[in-house]
Amino acid sequence: MLLSPFADEVAQIVADEGVEVVTTGAGNPGKYMELWKSKGIKVIPVVPSVAIAKRLERLGADALIAEGCESGGHIGEITTMALVPQVVDAVSIPVIAAGGIADGRGFAAALMLGAKGVQIGTRFLVATECNVHQSYKDKVLKATDIETAVTGRPTGHPVRALKNQLTRKFMQAEKAGATPEELEELGKGALYRAAIQGDSLNGSLLAGQIAGLVNKEQSAKEIIDEFMKELKEIVADRSKNIL
Repeated sequence: MLLSPFADEVAQIVADEGVEVVTTGAGNPGKYMELWKSKGIKVIPVVPSVAIAKRLERLGADALIAEGCESGGHIGEITTMALVPQVVDAVSIPVIAAGGIADGRGFAAALMLGAKGVQIGTRFLVATECNVHQSYKDKVLKATDIETAVTGRPTGHPVRALKNQLTRKFMQAEKAGATPEELEELGKGALYRAAIQGDSLNGSLLAGQIAGLVNKEQSAKEIIDEFMKELKEIVADRSKNIL
């Protein structure tokens, strides 16, 4: 998928409008850090590796989101289980875990790996407040554990999405040796087709491997309340059994 050609303009608008907190993903925001930090903006980038985590800490990141390759959308190559503790050990700023977290069990696991919190994407796709098309939500709700595929590696921007006609076209094109430009053209507008137009065949249904655990629509509050209830029960149970 083609990254936005307007990133420089957006970064400047963020600085000009006094945005207080910025999270970034799908790339290295190092070129914008000096600008944002000069405006007192807290910056929390998504990182796929220890090297990038250390570099962004040096540039002034306030916290980091260590995102494993289980995540939906643009991904790196390291799993959450392997990435989070290595990033935690490598930096002195707070680390937030992302990728493969959809319930209190995942939250508890992230805390055990040293994370200070979690970022959750796929489960909130089916929140009642989320305005993606219902056909997109339905695909997530029906997904199984093997329902996602990664495409776009030849472009340098691999993407995880639910399998459909578009992912099959991508994989066929990649196997045939399509150029990065041809692959980017194939993916142009694909997220809009899925999220806004409801095209579940030729749209990009970004979702993580954890989609198989997401099986009900709830409000955002209900999702968070359920997360916290499960987390507290898990911690209490494990503490009792260990002691």
